[in-house]
Amino acid sequence: MDKIRVTGGNQLEGAITISGAKNAALPLMIASLLTEETLTLENVPHLADVESLIRILTNHGVDYRVEGKRKGQDSRQGRTIEFTAGAIVDTTAPYELVSRMRASFWVIGPLLARMGEARVSLPGGCAIGTRPVDLFIDVLARLGADIKIENGYAVATTADGLVGAHYEFPKVSVGATHVALMAATLAKGRTVLSNAAREPEVADLARCLKAMGARIEGEGSSTITIDGVERLGGARHRVLPDRIETGTYAIAVAMTGGNVLLEGARPELLESALEALRSAGVGVERENGGIRVTRGNEPIRAVDITTQPFPGFPTDLQAQFMALMTRADGTAEITETIFENRFMHVQELARLGAHINLDGQTAVVEGVDELHGAQVMATDLRASVSLVIAGLAARGTTTVNRVYHLDRGFERLEDKLSRCGAVIERVSE
Repeated sequence: MDKIRVTGGNQLEGAITISGAKNAALPLMIASLLTEETLTLENVPHLADVESLIRILTNHGVDYRVEGKRKGQDSRQGRTIEFTAGAIVDTTAPYELVSRMRASFWVIGPLLARMGEARVSLPGGCAIGTRPVDLFIDVLARLGADIKIENGYAVATTADGLVGAHYEFPKVSVGATHVALMAATLAKGRTVLSNAAREPEVADLARCLKAMGARIEGEGSSTITIDGVERLGGARHRVLPDRIETGTYAIAVAMTGGNVLLEGARPELLESALEALRSAGVGVERENGGIRVTRGNEPIRAVDITTQPFPGFPTDLQAQFMALMTRADGTAEITETIFENRFMHVQELARLGAHINLDGQTAVVEGVDELHGAQVMATDLRASVSLVIAGLAARGTTTVNRVYHLDRGFERLEDKLSRCGAVIERVSE
């Protein structure tokens, strides 16, 4: 099993190209189920989750083709992939595929909208809380679906097609908003989604669906209106840059010190996280189609953060920011409001010498003068990269085990960091 080995102490200097967003690419790929025509997606990242979803889509009958690189095209850019669901051959998404990745459950919306039926295994994914599918089932039922849970599967049918309705999410859910948005595009009449997720990835999906012929208004706000159409067509769409990868590398530069240009990054996608970094004493400026992050020899200042739905501080950057606060001058409080079990990285950071106390959903982080390398274990995707960030500043060598979590969401992590001076390598045993 592969491991990541990091020897700390080097500042980061240079440039890092930001990949396409995993959290945008996955629902966009699933949207290909809504039409028999070809959906072409540009800037698709090379990630394990993308490959897992491709296997699920081909199981439903989706053909895909990866376009070759054009002359002069930067090899570091993401792939362009064509998805064609000319005929849905199977409306079942089996356990052995869905259990690997929670987002694969989202196929239930497009399958139900287009085929009138779907049988989808209840999902797996990172162990960061229960994350039930109640909201998915509730909103689809409001649109006219009959849904039963049978032997670990959600079995959904609709006799006469989905029908538009008004639905107010009892709490903000990115996944349920994705599913409802896709399903409503082919429903009869108007659907109004209130308290909808405002995340950039939701707005990106809406833009793609509109290019396919959907009638959508209000994406990016908490109220989205969809007027259903009879059919959707093909389109070409570019996946937006990954704001979580952007924030991760910005935090890495803050941790080590240095000067790095994050090429292709869009600051408007993560202003709350960038503002937290500025408060910590880090230089963050828009520059040349990206973001320049700098920190000299000045100490890191302690900053309290609370995770919130967009535009608040992202839960997917909480572990990385906690790693940064382990070296801060002072004490920081980090409160997690999105997932109830997203502090599993705390005990691993403690192995590196961090001082962290948990009080319910708040972690109290007392900054230390120095971290020390050690063997640590990745527990989920974002926790794993927080250990890499800590290792970049630790004295000695840190070895991160279970890096398959990293491969789910970070493209060429070792290459990107090593190009900027980090001593990092992947080792196989």
